[in-house]
Amino acid sequence: MEICILRNLEPEVPLTLPSPAKGQGMPTIYAWARISDSRKSACVKRAVMFFGLRSILPALATLSLLGAVAPGANLKPYSGAGCAAVVDSFFTDEVWGKVGAHSCLKCHKPGGDADESKFVLHDPRRSQGQAQAEAMRHNLGAFTEMARLKQGDQSRLLLKVVGKLKHGGEDVLKPDSPGYGVLSNFVRRVNSPPATWRASAMMVDKNAPPFFDGIVMLEDRKLLRRATLSLAGRLPTETELTAVEKGKALPGILDRLMTEEAFFDRVREGFNDIFLTVGYDDVPENALSYEHFSKTRGWAEKFDLSHITDEKARRQAGYKLSGDYRKAMLGEPMKLIEYIVRNNRPFTEIVTADYIMVTPYTARGYGIFDEVAARFADLEDPFEYIPVKLKALIGRDKVDNQDSATGFYPHAGLLSTFQYMKRYPTTETNRNRQRARVYFLHFLGVDVLELAARVSDAAAVSKKFENPTMQASECVVCHKTVDPVAGCFQDYWKFEGVYGKRKGGWFKDMFAPGFEGEELPPEERWRALQWLGERTAKDPRFAVAMVEHGYYILTGRKVLLPPKELDDPLYAAKRRAYQEQRKQIETIANRFAQTGFNFKNVLKDWILSDFYRADGIASAAANPQRRAELDDVGLVRMLAPEQVERKVGAVFGKPWGKLNEQMAMLYGGIDSKEVTERAADPSGAMGAIQRILANDVACKQTALDFSRPAADRKLFPNIEPDVVPGASPEADAQIRQAIVHLHQRILGRYDADNSPEVERTFQLFAGIVSDANSRKGWDKQENYSCRQGLLAPVPDPKYTVRAWRGVITYLLRQQEFLYE
Repeated sequence: MEICILRNLEPEVPLTLPSPAKGQGMPTIYAWARISDSRKSACVKRAVMFFGLRSILPALATLSLLGAVAPGANLKPYSGAGCAAVVDSFFTDEVWGKVGAHSCLKCHKPGGDADESKFVLHDPRRSQGQAQAEAMRHNLGAFTEMARLKQGDQSRLLLKVVGKLKHGGEDVLKPDSPGYGVLSNFVRRVNSPPATWRASAMMVDKNAPPFFDGIVMLEDRKLLRRATLSLAGRLPTETELTAVEKGKALPGILDRLMTEEAFFDRVREGFNDIFLTVGYDDVPENALSYEHFSKTRGWAEKFDLSHITDEKARRQAGYKLSGDYRKAMLGEPMKLIEYIVRNNRPFTEIVTADYIMVTPYTARGYGIFDEVAARFADLEDPFEYIPVKLKALIGRDKVDNQDSATGFYPHAGLLSTFQYMKRYPTTETNRNRQRARVYFLHFLGVDVLELAARVSDAAAVSKKFENPTMQASECVVCHKTVDPVAGCFQDYWKFEGVYGKRKGGWFKDMFAPGFEGEELPPEERWRALQWLGERTAKDPRFAVAMVEHGYYILTGRKVLLPPKELDDPLYAAKRRAYQEQRKQIETIANRFAQTGFNFKNVLKDWILSDFYRADGIASAAANPQRRAELDDVGLVRMLAPEQVERKVGAVFGKPWGKLNEQMAMLYGGIDSKEVTERAADPSGAMGAIQRILANDVACKQTALDFSRPAADRKLFPNIEPDVVPGASPEADAQIRQAIVHLHQRILGRYDADNSPEVERTFQLFAGIVSDANSRKGWDKQENYSCRQGLLAPVPDPKYTVRAWRGVITYLLRQQEFLYE
């Protein structure tokens, strides 16, 4: 027999009573002596409630001997609940996962619309470790107590959710809905003897395979290639490949990789996909308000360029000066993130940093150039960024002066940057709610729109309540969360520029400024965003949200959301996929928090995880449920235009150079303004661009590579154009080895020279040569456009150079090159 106190009953002090082996005496006892008498009593009472008295009598008899066991003697680490874990699993997966988290928590939480009721739940996402288990235990207790209450002969819990008793949320479930069925099952379990449901609770799917069963995992060499291309836009070096083949070198290589300049470029690019700060409307320097920077923000237009005597050159220099100034201004928020990551600073500084990043050009815009000029290495470099702390803003009129108890601007990482405010502006009617919404999404991973109830008749709600956002339950559930944070942005009210207080003070018909039930103290008003940032950094959801951002940067996909359609026949499979991914996210988030919030650790942990290493399914899953579980496994996504350019540069030594501006937009890129999400699926235009790229790159690079000395070649280091297929077995073997090299360099494949893939490419090469030689009158050299810029003449009398061009064109059209 083995009995264990459930995690949701007594998680701190698990009690395990293992059955004695044959021939042994009294079983070893753990932990019981360490807890108080009152808690022992509570544990026993709950064990009786869940298991029945007769089931635990042997254990109770044994407990009387526990006084002889020394505290801590022969203790073993707790490795999870034993036979009773299914009860915990039922509440977590069924009651909480399907109903509580989606339908009840919105209102029944501290600070929620129903926080004064007797049914108040705790959000486990706002806790970690033991506190998270404590939150779930509290929720189980709350549901259990509510399930026992009756109205006549019916459960009050079941009557409440269908709106038959007074309930602010009205009918949140329909009587015939799957969610109602889950609660009904829970009520029956709570109010029935354990013997009536224990058997069904013990049932598990014995046929369910381990989650990653049947998944092809990348070997270390391929995983390294995936990581180096993703994070630094380069191929792994031979030294790195040799090291990983010997084993256990990958973590150290990743550490070194994340010190390269290209890595920091990738960090900025990835986080701009999330924050979109380079895409705000208006000219960039207008993020600096006229009221506070009227004398300095337009410095580029007045800059003395009289030393350039040629008028046209002087005009072009002026255009470049203004362009660089604007680009540097747009780049400040992402340079802040780069600075934090580069210097291994706590990533919480994206909401707490008491500084911004400026360049020699933007420092002039802020009017602080003379103060900080000595700190720059090159005053002519428009993109050298250093951290600085601004002084409190001084307006043209006294009313526009910024309040500050310290004399400095109250910086709060990205939250208080003018660019972030400008990217997410407000209006008289929006009242900073857009800023509050993106704050929750960006920094806590919460989509507040999911909190909102479905309002069937908005006109009726408006007619019924004088102020629906503070009175109507379907409105309050969202606004009680959003409006306090919106109030923290109250001093950033200007619609031209950013900083400025609202005339007449902040709105009184909104919930007071604050955060998650805590009101902003009046004396903290001047530094409200710092106050908010400090609480954000301590919120466990922050670490989870940053881990989710890391996943998006690496994979181009957002993390899974919990499935909502309970009557979906694939619900269980989709929920299992969500839970497996969520376990990985929380594991990485815990380590992230425990190791000083170093964001590099997040990326490294993801790369070393099975979720990133997965390369696809070994064979098609016959079971629809299994297919649903594995639907999001493996990195199969089209590379973004910037990534394609970097990959071409890594493979051939030079990027294509045409996937920019409008071409990049056609290929699924973003402009961070109107187009803010990258295309996930190819279009006809993208297919056309892929064909153009393959033809153009092959044309420019094939003959060029042959024009180099053999030792300097990237594509053809071990073969010459005079090697013809079919001439001899040795010639064919040499050609096959050249193809193996091309497969490895361009596609990242490690094919044997007798593999079907190599044979297919060989036949393509041989076929092109054969077709050419069956005709007469063809030129004995490459096409004119494909032989420009050669380092030395490359004759092609046997048509092999053009055949190799055809091979490279073919390889550049393969999924392994265009997709990840």
